[in-house]
Amino acid sequence: MLRFLVKYYGCINRMNKTKVLFCFFFFTAFTSVPGQAIPDSTGISLGYPVYSQYLQNGLLINPAYAGTRGSLSAFLSYRMQWMGISDAPVFQTVSLNAPMKNNKVGLGIMAQFMKFGFTKSQSIYASYAYHIKLGKGKLSLGLKGGFDRSNTDYTGILTTTKNDPVFSSNDKPYLLPNVGAGVYYFSDQFFAGASIPSFLNYKKNISTSSVEPHHSIKEYDVIFSAGGLITFSQVFKFKPSVLIDYSLEKTKKLTQLDINANFILGDLIWLGGSYRTSEEVVVGILQVQLNPQFMFGFSYDYPVGRMNSYSKGSSEIILRYEFGYKVSAANPRYF
Repeated sequence: MLRFLVKYYGCINRMNKTKVLFCFFFFTAFTSVPGQAIPDSTGISLGYPVYSQYLQNGLLINPAYAGTRGSLSAFLSYRMQWMGISDAPVFQTVSLNAPMKNNKVGLGIMAQFMKFGFTKSQSIYASYAYHIKLGKGKLSLGLKGGFDRSNTDYTGILTTTKNDPVFSSNDKPYLLPNVGAGVYYFSDQFFAGASIPSFLNYKKNISTSSVEPHHSIKEYDVIFSAGGLITFSQVFKFKPSVLIDYSLEKTKKLTQLDINANFILGDLIWLGGSYRTSEEVVVGILQVQLNPQFMFGFSYDYPVGRMNSYSKGSSEIILRYEFGYKVSAANPRYF
């Protein structure tokens, strides 16, 4: 009996240490020591892809989403941005996330492939989330780490000077490691989250032609998202939500505001719309939940602002399949 108690206490003690260590790393990630300024340099930013169906895969915007759907969730997406414009951006995404056996830990991995103009970039990030029971829902704390890679092929550019040496070779590929963090709360009727996609920024040192990281809280982008579920009947539900991308830089501030509305018909058809202020686009979304495991979605962004004269809009296709689905058809997951 004594041996059992000693072993039990040791397990509990190790578990508490794990919790303390995770919380320590999670909260200190937001207050990392700033790096020194890099003289004679220019900033490098790959930017963040703009998606219209991120609500069906929160891992796109928040690492704390990992494992919150209660099953191994596989997600694929393909997006064509600003159709009608030559060499406009094309985004492809594949991700997996799942809870572990105790449902307290979620793991995820996401890869993105982007092509715009003469530039190609890839990114891969792994996510870790710890879930805490809180009231009628759960609070999830998440961290992610990975890297972005980008290179530009200048040889494809048509120049006025034949064999211009400036454009005679490819740009040296950049490998940019980074980390991010997020917090996410969800229940059967409500969700809310906040995340910082990346803590590090990069600058190219012109003197050495090298890329060097630096850290500044003033350059953070913070993404807020929230929404709820209003049930009118078993066959008609309404899911409003909002997303805010806010920059701490003095010159940017509000970089994206999405106002979303989804009507769920018989838990089969998801008919929705959004208005995105940053791009001045109206988004139409049609998603079909063919069974409790498989969802197909299509969205079209129609520009109503100045891009209307140049672009035919943007389109996006998603596929989501969930293995080992635990939630019954009578009580599906909406977040």
